[in-house]
Order: sequence, then structure tokens, then C-alpha cells
Amino acid sequence: MSASRVAVVTGSNRGIGLATVRSLCSKFEGSVYLTSRNEDRGQEAVKKIRDEGLPVKYHQLDIGSENSIKNFRDSMLDSYGGIDVLINNAGVKSKDTIPIGIQAKYVLGTNFFSTFNVSNLLLPHIKSNGRVVNIAGFVSLRALKQCSTELQEEFRSASITEDQLIMRMNDYINFAEKGTLKENGLPGSAYEFSKLGVSVLSRIQARLLSEQGKNNILLNACCPGWVRTDMGGPKALKSPEEGAETPVYLALLPKGTSEPHGQYVSDKKVRRW
Repeated sequence: MSASRVAVVTGSNRGIGLATVRSLCSKFEGSVYLTSRNEDRGQEAVKKIRDEGLPVKYHQLDIGSENSIKNFRDSMLDSYGGIDVLINNAGVKSKDTIPIGIQAKYVLGTNFFSTFNVSNLLLPHIKSNGRVVNIAGFVSLRALKQCSTELQEEFRSASITEDQLIMRMNDYINFAEKGTLKENGLPGSAYEFSKLGVSVLSRIQARLLSEQGKNNILLNACCPGWVRTDMGGPKALKSPEEGAETPVYLALLPKGTSEPHGQYVSDKKVRRW
């Protein structure tokens, strides 16, 4: 087992994830892992970065597969004794032409539930002074504002639990399948609501870390901005490199820093939730 440091970015063979890996390779003191569900695409991305003269390592990781997550976790424990930086970037977006009921199950299943699962399996192995960054987005705030007043209060509550949040995520899927989202005070975009879930989950996770006495681990949600990727489209305002700036900033918060923690961060600034 090596005592060296390691940073991991999920879903990082393209877009913001790839730009984040590239930036970390030049700034992080330790090994940087590019991960992807599809190994061939991951290896192609690794070659691009290595051709630029940057050191990068690769490991297959499908956040939708518990076995894949466990294999990855065990590899990090064997090689590094844990993880120093975890950036949960992997996510999907469904075409608007697909019925909302189908969209909801697929998009929330990946963006929220798979992120929840990978966090459950990896967070216990974040090292002292570790950093965790969950990629949410400005759409999470937009989804929050489109929820009913009662749901907004619940999602903003400092005492909301993981079980409560999971119940609300499952409610969304059920109401989407029935076509009754609006009647139940919920927004029409499954993608935006999934990212709302990631933001609320981040607040809960940070609170739990503090309750466990792990006060030197900082965990935050962030908005990369509107980025020119397959998801963001060609008209987006930011390049992938610009989109990576806030995630990398949070990943590299210096030792001894106590804030931000459990916050929603955009353009390197804490935003009101």
C-alpha cells in the first residue's frame, strides 16, 4: 500500500470530467484517475491526456454497478489506503422527446441514486483532509424554485435525512409515470430535479461527516456553469476548461481550511441555497 495521494473523477472520459482530470494532472500532488463506464472510451481519453505530456491513470468505474464500485474501492484501498479527492461528475441527460415517466426513472436512477450508491461505498474511505465535490449545477436551484413551498422548505431544511430525500426522489419517479408532477408541486424536468437531489444530498452528507467528527473532510456541491459539452450544447457560455475551474478549486482547498463545507458553490463563491 502506497502512502501517496490520489484524486478520482467519475465519468471523466469527456466534457467537464475530462477537463477536470486534465487540470488536476497539472495541479494535484499525487495520482489522478480518469474513470469511465466504457473502458475503450476511457483509454482513448487517457491517451489524449498522456499525449499532452500529463500523467494520468485509468480505472474502469460504472457508478450504476455495485460490483464495479466495490472493485474500484478495493483497488484504491490496496494501492493508496483510501481516496484523497473524489469528484462525483458522472451523469446523464435524456432527450426531451422521451416520455417524462421513462426519463425520470433513467435520469434520477443515474444522477441521484447511482451517485448516492457510489458515495455510500466510497465516503467511508475518504482520507483525513480529503475533499469531495458533487457536480450539481444551476439547474438544481431552478428546480428548487419550481417546487411547492412545502417541498422547498423541506429541501432547505438543515435536518432533512437521507431517507426523506430518497422518498422524495422516488415520489418524483412515481408521479412522473402517472403524469401528475405539477399537481404534486414538482418541476417538469427530470434532469433538473435529479441535480436538485444531488445538491440536497451534499448538504446531508456534509452534516453527517461533521456529526461523525470528520471535520477535516470538506464536501460541497458545485455548479460548473453552462458548459459547451454534449449535454450543454454548442451555444453554452463556458468551455469545458472554464467549467472545471470551480470543481478543481473545491478539490484543492488547502489543508487546514474549514469552509466551504456542505455548501452550493458557483464561480468559486458560496451561493445562497
